[in-house]
Amino acid sequence: MQEYGAPYMYDYRNAVISQVEPSTVHAHDTVISWYWRRWLLQKAISLFNWTLPENWDKDYFLYTLYCWGYVAIVKTDKYGVIPQGCTLGGLNVFYRPTYALISNPLLSGVLQPVIGQQCTLFKLRPDYAGIMDVTNHYAELLAMCTETMATNLYNSQLAYVFTATGRAAAESFKKLYDQIRSGNPAAVVDKALMDKDGKPTWTAFEQHLKEVFITPELQEVKRQLLNEYLTLIGIPTANTTKRERLIVDEVNSNNVETAIDWDRALDDLKKVCKQTVEMFKLPAGSLDVAWRDIATPEEATREEVEANEG
Repeated sequence: MQEYGAPYMYDYRNAVISQVEPSTVHAHDTVISWYWRRWLLQKAISLFNWTLPENWDKDYFLYTLYCWGYVAIVKTDKYGVIPQGCTLGGLNVFYRPTYALISNPLLSGVLQPVIGQQCTLFKLRPDYAGIMDVTNHYAELLAMCTETMATNLYNSQLAYVFTATGRAAAESFKKLYDQIRSGNPAAVVDKALMDKDGKPTWTAFEQHLKEVFITPELQEVKRQLLNEYLTLIGIPTANTTKRERLIVDEVNSNNVETAIDWDRALDDLKKVCKQTVEMFKLPAGSLDVAWRDIATPEEATREEVEANEG
């Protein structure tokens, strides 16, 4: 289910990407963006609690549904009723697909079952799209935040830049800096580094680290991005970044925003569960979906609300 990019060499790939992304910006297909993509996708998949038949591969079903946007349920001679990734074809009077096209080397030939008659189709969104567009978007933004934080933390380690009159003086400064960095409470300076009046012969360029240290601000940006993504995929958040006070109505407003869109998706998925059970005569209760049993937003934020109001 991973996206490995288009199948062409790096030189042509760079020529294509450079038209839409500067050569100095690499947020897509980096290791850190894949890290965030995997983490965000797992959060989205955990929104609903699925009950599936024992012979179904749960990971295959969920990742196909969430990444591709849809998955067909079809009866096969060898494996019985199973989920299969597919492409869609045909148009009915409402411009909806009429059949699924299933190609699997372990199945006999290419299957082309009619949707609603020979197979059922789970779709995550009304437009048959998955959630990889929004997941990729926020993964890349979080990757840029993480990279910027790492760069900022690294740069904050260097406090001084010295200018010396010669190689020997430069080596002396290196040893002096090593002593300071190692925590030595008493660093000794060679007298040769002083002029005849006892004044330093070097110039130190001091960085104003507090002015350029933006990691705390980047942490807040990361929290805001995570809250935005969780809200989009239907997971309620307290949404209290940089907030001194939080009232119950504000929490409830966030709850409505997170639930209203995915309530409809859940209704559609439950209808297909029922349709699949009836079409293939599956055991009652073997296929179902519901909200995952977690603390409600009101319960999750009650203590924080009471603490802020107090």
